Amino acid sequence: MADLKNVFISHVHEDDAGLQKLKDLLASKGMQVRDSSVHKGKFNNAKDEDYIKTGILAPLIKWAGTFICYVSPQTKDSEWVNWEIEYAAKQGMRIVGVWQHGDQGCELPAALKEYADALVGWNGDSIIDAINGKDTCEMPDGSACAVVPLKRHPCGA
Repeated sequence: MADLKNVFISHVHEDDAGLQKLKDLLASKGMQVRDSSVHKGKFNNAKDEDYIKTGILAPLIKWAGTFICYVSPQTKDSEWVNWEIEYAAKQGMRIVGVWQHGDQGCELPAALKEYADALVGWNGDSIIDAINGKDTCEMPDGSACAVVPLKRHPCGA
């Protein structure tokens, strides 16, 4: 039986297609994920920012066992992604950054630098290890990071 995990995948909507690729990659390695994130297939029409945060996003993030940030060049500038990461950190959740497939490296969202427990490349085994608690810091190609200031991670000394 496949390992089943509840996750929230923080991302920008331009990266929606990557969410299914991430779930397919994990499934090919034996991990099924139930994703509570908001995407085009699960969109809402709410306009009030406070309601979106407290009435929609907060419960979806709390439901998940692990918080994943899908890292692409667009995520660093997203106020929503940064808010979601900060909220997950306040809940004491495990926060895993996953570099977008084919990414050559980009600036990380400020909140991910602050709160990440792990940052991994596009490798199913590495992502699963990070979800399951392994603290690691990788570049998009899977090589070890130079010292990166991840405050909740030992490589950020």
